[in-house]
Amino acid sequence: MKEQIIEMEHYAKEHNVPIIEKDSIAFILKFIKVNDVKEILELGSAIGYSAILMASVKDDVKITTIERDEARYMECLKNVKKCGLEKRIEVVYQDALEVNLSGVSYDLIFIDAAKGQYTKFFEKYKYFLKPGGVIITDNLKFHGHVGNRNQIASRNLKQLVGKIENYIDFLKNNDEFETKFYDVGDGLSVSIRKNDI
Repeated sequence: MKEQIIEMEHYAKEHNVPIIEKDSIAFILKFIKVNDVKEILELGSAIGYSAILMASVKDDVKITTIERDEARYMECLKNVKKCGLEKRIEVVYQDALEVNLSGVSYDLIFIDAAKGQYTKFFEKYKYFLKPGGVIITDNLKFHGHVGNRNQIASRNLKQLVGKIENYIDFLKNNDEFETKFYDVGDGLSVSIRKNDI
């Protein structure tokens, strides 16, 4: 498994695939262990790096991960198989906003897909949280751009950063969820329903 992880890190670097930062995944793995998380939904598989690491915490962790990019989806499937985790990681090839789930619920929903859609993802998938379940979102600092929008020259990047800033406001002002922000890796948030606290 260790060999496979290192191989994936090399692949991500070589092919310019964004994978989760080491500090962020360490935080999530600890969270899974401490809170006895068993069912996970991940939005944005990329090459399967974070799903494989999350599944490696303990043998009863099951993950559904969604990826809309075909090349990454294929790479993810290959990596999951290489690690012998195809019974515990289900990879779905679809846009996360178009997936229809029913009769499932999760202890942890991890949002790490298209950053401009974070609020839509949150609103869509919050209904699939188990009581006491959490939504963790990654990349809230977005390489230091968040909070420094005026210094960005590119219009597209500026718009994207604006959407992330709006999402952070959405979390802060959400009456239904209590969110804690962590200055870990590229910035993480952990949101739990207020009734569950």
